[in-house]
Amino acid sequence: MHFTVFDTPIIRPILRFVSIVGLKLAGWKMENRFPLEKKYVLIAAPHTTNWDFPLTLAFCFASQARIYWMGKASLFKGPAGPVMRWLGGISVDRSKKNSLVDQMVDAYRAADSLVVTIPPEGTRKAVKEWKTGFYYIAHGAGVPIALAYLDYPSRTCGFGPMFTPTGDIETDMREIQAFYRDKRGKY
Repeated sequence: MHFTVFDTPIIRPILRFVSIVGLKLAGWKMENRFPLEKKYVLIAAPHTTNWDFPLTLAFCFASQARIYWMGKASLFKGPAGPVMRWLGGISVDRSKKNSLVDQMVDAYRAADSLVVTIPPEGTRKAVKEWKTGFYYIAHGAGVPIALAYLDYPSRTCGFGPMFTPTGDIETDMREIQAFYRDKRGKY
């Protein structure tokens, strides 16, 4: 994977301090720590606003966690592209059928340590069904899924249990989504 802000020696401690202070002043708290596993898929739901991104980065800096995240290709166009990649972004072109799942499975297999954040809704809009790419990436790579959330009413970031995909996607998705029933996004 590529060099990110999480690898930048001088900037990372400064952003950690700013994040800790900013989250405290904004009234946000973290219920528990990032998982200790070296490799996992991190899903974050509900994803309802662009504010989820800076909050997630702030919690990463405050916790000294290192993540990558998947975002739509349009975020990586023009001068914003290098910045988004430096912030840990991986461009996803949703208009094309490609082997993104296979590419990510290969990336997990090649890495000693890798955490990729994927919003299961695939968008900030309300959806009836989640995208399943995160599930197939985790199952194919043999890594667990960390159930993460930003609950806006309680101003809490946290993690549920680590979930190991069984291959029975219907049953597994029901169990994963059940965890998020009481979590509320900004909108």
